[in-house]
Amino acid sequence: MTPQQRHELTEPEPVAIDPETKQAYVLVRKEVYEQLRELLYDDSPWTDEEMDALAAEVDALLDDDMAIEDSAS
Repeated sequence: MTPQQRHELTEPEPVAIDPETKQAYVLVRKEVYEQLRELLYDDSPWTDEEMDALAAEVDALLDDDMAIEDSAS
C-alpha cells in the first residue's frame, strides 16, 4: 500500500479513484464490508408472499404484452 493510500484510510470516508475511469470507490475494512453485506444481501429462500408477488407481476406484464399484441393486429 502506498503512503498516499495509507493516509486516505485515515480519513472519515476513505475514497480511491480509478485513474483510468475516474470512478470513485469508498474503502471499508473487510469486517465492515461483511457486516454490510449481511444486512443488504438476502440469499434466503423466497417466501410464499414473495413468490405470489412475483407471479402477479409476471401475469401483469404478460397481460400488458397481450394487450399490445391485440391492438397491433
